[in-house]
Amino acid sequence: MVVHSLCIPRFPTVFCSISPNPNPKHFHSTPNPQLQLKFHTTYRENIRYLKTLGIISNKNSNTNKFFSAETLDRILSIVNFLSSKGFTDSQIQRLSFLCPRIFFSDIDPTDIEPVLDFLTKDLSATQEEACGLVVKCPDILFSDVRFCLRPTLLFLREIGLDKLNSPTSLNAHLLNTRIGKLAAKIRFLESLGFSCEESSRICARLPAIFGYSVENNLMPKIEYLVREMDRSIDELEAFPQYLAFSLEKRIVPRHLHLKERNVIIPLHKMLLWSDQKFYAKWK
Repeated sequence: MVVHSLCIPRFPTVFCSISPNPNPKHFHSTPNPQLQLKFHTTYRENIRYLKTLGIISNKNSNTNKFFSAETLDRILSIVNFLSSKGFTDSQIQRLSFLCPRIFFSDIDPTDIEPVLDFLTKDLSATQEEACGLVVKCPDILFSDVRFCLRPTLLFLREIGLDKLNSPTSLNAHLLNTRIGKLAAKIRFLESLGFSCEESSRICARLPAIFGYSVENNLMPKIEYLVREMDRSIDELEAFPQYLAFSLEKRIVPRHLHLKERNVIIPLHKMLLWSDQKFYAKWK
């Protein structure tokens, strides 16, 4: 409960007592150099505050029936903790929308503090960057630092990824990816004939590959590269970004356009150029 104190000098202290049988004689004043007034945050004020953050929905008109004072105190402790760590009201509002369980589970500030310490100490992120990473991937607050986050960070750094403290959605989700899933992508590339070092370099240059499905994304593009485009798979080492482009919307149309004109150009020129530049060049 929030208590604010206001000191006003040279006024008498007024004591008000309310009993089942109030007696006007009980109202009295005594001289005092200071008047100590205490304002207590009420239940309704707490409800209104949490509504402004989007944690409690305005649709719940009968809020009193759903939230006990104990529940509100626990939610407020999470809000106050996040605020103390640098989260703005708008960021807390975003967290409540993306991941309500931060506020409506048995989570305690002591449960999520190790994650924020990991971001600022192990990752060397600033307070602002740490808050940004959490907003991009709120589920990271529920990850175990020792068994999940720290091993993943070491793995990503070993393959050559840096600037992981930058608060991008990609970085946030990479940090919250289990090391087994990351290693599986390395093994997949090795199965195509790349060495461990080559596979690591490909992943470092295209870290988004860790989120791509092998069956639905990577393999169809690789098969098209080798079978339909008649190109060497080794071209992926020089231009791994090929795997980031849409097969249906970019790769196939441009390949067929060039094939009709008997033109062969490097992958990066085929895919990186804008539509205007590409189709103007190869009319």
